[in-house]
Amino acid sequence: MSKILTVSPSPHIHSGESIHKIMYRVILALIPALVWSVFVFGIDALRVTLIAVAACVVFEYVIQKYAMRITPSVGDGSAIITGVLLAFNVPATLPWWIILIGALVAIGIGKLSFGGLGQNIFNPALVGRVFLLISFPVQMTSWPVNKQAGIDGVTSATPLGLIKETLKSGQPLSETMGDLPGTMDLLLGNIGGSLGEVSAILLILGGIYMLFRKVITWHIPVSVLGSIALFSGFLWLINPEMYMNPVFHLLTGGAMLGAIFMATDMVTSPMTGKGQIIYGMGIGLITIAIRTWGAYPEGVSFAILLMNAVVPVINSYVKPKQFGGKQ
Repeated sequence: MSKILTVSPSPHIHSGESIHKIMYRVILALIPALVWSVFVFGIDALRVTLIAVAACVVFEYVIQKYAMRITPSVGDGSAIITGVLLAFNVPATLPWWIILIGALVAIGIGKLSFGGLGQNIFNPALVGRVFLLISFPVQMTSWPVNKQAGIDGVTSATPLGLIKETLKSGQPLSETMGDLPGTMDLLLGNIGGSLGEVSAILLILGGIYMLFRKVITWHIPVSVLGSIALFSGFLWLINPEMYMNPVFHLLTGGAMLGAIFMATDMVTSPMTGKGQIIYGMGIGLITIAIRTWGAYPEGVSFAILLMNAVVPVINSYVKPKQFGGKQ
């Protein structure tokens, strides 16, 4: 028999939706934040994004066609999203060859080594990002200056980095509060960092668009951001001289990007709403734990990857009610 009928597990959704449509809606939701990052960091932001996207598309095509010997699926848009999200997680000044390595790891190891779209257990862009952070820590933590913030110099520390250095030196947070951007600066992106750290308000608008188009549901973003606010707020109330307030944690680092665009990946997140809430709360808790007591000032990427690994366990214990079963 030349053709084999493959039946996938439920749920089977009967609608006009397709992988292609969903992926390009996510890309559309990311465009405002991308435009802002170019405004903030200049042509370097566009350079990094174009290289990352092109590399992800090319690597996926070549590996599928010549190594896996299957029909390339680059037209579905998933490789483009991986490239954009990878670019959003690195500095705008990252050398081109490091971007290529990150794209190869993201596509080759994070995605295609598991069989391709729908079978990977980890978010590919985050696999690439964490690999680069461990392999090239200096280049990955050399943040370009925000051209709109009026900061002098070539590189600048992120707000989370300033907090980490202050605490390492044994000083109370009140000693560095004057050097930190205010709430409006955090919201509007007048800070340094990666491409995806300077667009909080535009990432939120992108998330609202995806909610409206039913690309995502509220469960993961709300549970991630809510748990970050809850756990950081608890620590802040205990000792505001040692722990930053919840608003700061929500608007800095990759909190918004991770909660809205990366943790919500359909392939690597739980199937049920209850499972997604558990998953999101785990991400929030791990993020604050790493930011507070870990070696890295940021923890969203590690938190999402760790909870990606727990998703099969969550799915096995938090299952949807069987059709026709008892309430």
